Amino acid sequence: MEKLEPLKLTLEDGRRALGVHVLEKGYKLREKYGKFIDYDTLLRILQDEEFVRYPTKIVFDSAKIEEGMFGYAERISTDANDGYIIYIHEEFKKRSGDLPALVFYHLVTVNYGEFATYNEAEEFASAALGMEKDYYYQYICRLTDSIPGKESRL
Repeated sequence: MEKLEPLKLTLEDGRRALGVHVLEKGYKLREKYGKFIDYDTLLRILQDEEFVRYPTKIVFDSAKIEEGMFGYAERISTDANDGYIIYIHEEFKKRSGDLPALVFYHLVTVNYGEFATYNEAEEFASAALGMEKDYYYQYICRLTDSIPGKESRL
């Protein structure tokens, strides 16, 4: 019997695999929850362990968000099992139709930590929302630019 050599995977191999994985998750989320995701549906998604690995809640708090950003995800403690808070700029509190795009962007941080980049965030969110990635990016930029007194930086 021939001895198999161990695979020598690179960081780039891992990134490609993660990219495919987040796209698949985004498509599955859209298939399960449909095209229209209102605030109640968004909250159900945050409870769905198929798509959200750790307990996660949304908090509207502009003071926690860097200028030029619409939000960010923060681990509650050093143990990811304690959960995450996705902080969203208060400007979006009454714009529930825009919330899925903003929250989905940060779900890759919740699910994959620091390994995930903006690319995976855009891939997942655009797939979940049924948008082309470039269109999703422009949409997020427009939302960020709509924050009064903020300079866009995503």
